Amino acid sequence: MSSFTDARIIARSCVGAVLFAAAGLVAMPVPAADQAALARAVQNPVADLVSLPFQNNTDFEYGPERDTQNVTNIQPVIPFKLGDEWNLITRTIIPVVSQPGFTPGQDRETGLGDTSLTAFLSPRQPGSLIWGAGPAVVLPTSTDDRLGADAWAAGPSLVLLTMPGHWVIGSLFSNVWDIDGDTAINLFTWQYFINYNMAGGWYLTSSPINTANWEAASGEEWTVPVGGGVGRIFQIGQQPMNAQVQSFYNLESPEGVGDWSLRLQLQFMFPR
Repeated sequence: MSSFTDARIIARSCVGAVLFAAAGLVAMPVPAADQAALARAVQNPVADLVSLPFQNNTDFEYGPERDTQNVTNIQPVIPFKLGDEWNLITRTIIPVVSQPGFTPGQDRETGLGDTSLTAFLSPRQPGSLIWGAGPAVVLPTSTDDRLGADAWAAGPSLVLLTMPGHWVIGSLFSNVWDIDGDTAINLFTWQYFINYNMAGGWYLTSSPINTANWEAASGEEWTVPVGGGVGRIFQIGQQPMNAQVQSFYNLESPEGVGDWSLRLQLQFMFPR
């Protein structure tokens, strides 16, 4: 059953990659006047842009059974205007997790993981250095103990970026701790992002998510992936879209986490 499920998920990921490539090749290009603005907005975590990304992450050879873990993140981004000088950008991550068995004969578990919510306060008219800061909160929404800690956690979050020429370069940092003290949560996240925008809405991208679980045993704290991929801004009818595919290799990871992962993302954008 494990091998069949693993093959099915790999096949689904490959089909997704093919569909992404097909969409990028045949979809209508966004008008050139809008391409640069949309690309910069969608690559800026604190842009004044409503969007709905669907991000699928497949981790290969995961867990003691060397099976496949799949996490589909539903990630609505909703900004709010606070007067003439500030925006509040809310970013929510709702994970749908397919977790392989951790022991021989244990069935795969699929359901909701813990939801993450970040609210960035950011100036509406930033200088060359764009920034946002605010709280990050983890909500106990997991439907099974294997899919999340099922505990409240919170901490600070900060994003810094700049946009010289065709580039969008920045970093997002957060650290959350358990609130009630009953669950040992102390998790640091650092996502750097490097984007180079090209003609026709295409861009090169690298945005790995580095994490450190400070509660883990010595030598098991860090997950450090490297890699990247390609994306494109396009439209279907009048709907602006963003699609990308990235692959990552883990330079450092805890025991039980495989070397390779694949990320596919499709994002609906709603400029206003």
